[in-house]
Amino acid sequence: MLTDNMWKNKTFSELTTDELYDLLKLRIDIFVVEQTCFYPDLDNHDRHPLTQHLFCYQKGVMTAYLRILPKGLTYTDYISIGRVVIAPCARGTGLGHELMRVALALCLTDFPNDTVKISAQEHLEKYYNQHGFERVSDMYLEDDIPHIAMLKIR
Repeated sequence: MLTDNMWKNKTFSELTTDELYDLLKLRIDIFVVEQTCFYPDLDNHDRHPLTQHLFCYQKGVMTAYLRILPKGLTYTDYISIGRVVIAPCARGTGLGHELMRVALALCLTDFPNDTVKISAQEHLEKYYNQHGFERVSDMYLEDDIPHIAMLKIR
């Protein structure tokens, strides 16, 4: 499952203070600053004991991150993947695809009977299609950004 990148998968209580700082900085740098989307990133979902934080470092910099949320946090009947982010220095390298492959393998292992649902930025529909997700909603605005709901088809 692991390739050249050393992937880490931790719960909130397992994160070091440096890892927590790095993942929050990456999320804020991209979602708040780069995308000029002012929203409360800290939603207490990070702290849930079953939430998994998947990330990797390259040359001492966190370059990829996402979180896997158990049923009942984002969606009543589905697990969810969210806060998917790649640092600007690592874009275009295939790291995003690797991140999603590792995440989906973790979902199969840790939540084998559950379906994954995501709220994806609409312009990333084809990216998620490549990983088996299908659009299941019309476009809606989330924090003033066009989004769509997608389900992972097994």
